[in-house]
Amino acid sequence: MEFSEVIRRRRMVRHFTDQPLAPEVVDRILASALRAPSAGFSQGYAFLSLTSAEDRARFWDVAAPWVVQSWPTTRDVPLIVVPLAHKQAYLDRYAEPDKGWQDKAEARWPVPYWYIDTGMAALLMLLSAIDEGLGGFFFGIQPDQMAQFRAEYGIPDEYTPIGAILVGYRAEEQPVEGSAKTRSRRGTDEVIHHGHWGRFKPSQD
Repeated sequence: MEFSEVIRRRRMVRHFTDQPLAPEVVDRILASALRAPSAGFSQGYAFLSLTSAEDRARFWDVAAPWVVQSWPTTRDVPLIVVPLAHKQAYLDRYAEPDKGWQDKAEARWPVPYWYIDTGMAALLMLLSAIDEGLGGFFFGIQPDQMAQFRAEYGIPDEYTPIGAILVGYRAEEQPVEGSAKTRSRRGTDEVIHHGHWGRFKPSQD
């Protein structure tokens, strides 16, 4: 699939079939996350992959019952991936000699790159799913379910789940849902500022 078509087709899918994924497809989607950028090549992310029926059933019970209540076909999705951010990997990396922030102070960071980089890895998996002819859905794990989720899957305290990704075959009928049903996509003439804030057209040289 042409990359421009992958971008055009990117949207969250909430209705899936129960068709299984070939193992090599799962491997390619997961491997795509490793191509995400990371500050200082810290690579401070990890991914919990759930493919067996038992592991996936446990996920719905402890982490996201509201999702299957809203969209029942999500229960049968063949791949669930939970991206995990590892802040300490970044703090440690930038205290190494070639970076030199020896105090490992989080305050040195203008924004939390551990979340940004893990989010970019998640997006790469979503785009890879589309390239494979599949659909993807990203959603958050609610704070009141986080402790139970961590305990169920043995997630170390130093890793922070940023959400969950579902990957599977799209159901035939895909109604527009969520906020996209009531809100239109903003155009480039509304969000791209050329040369100066508030300048929505490029200057003519």
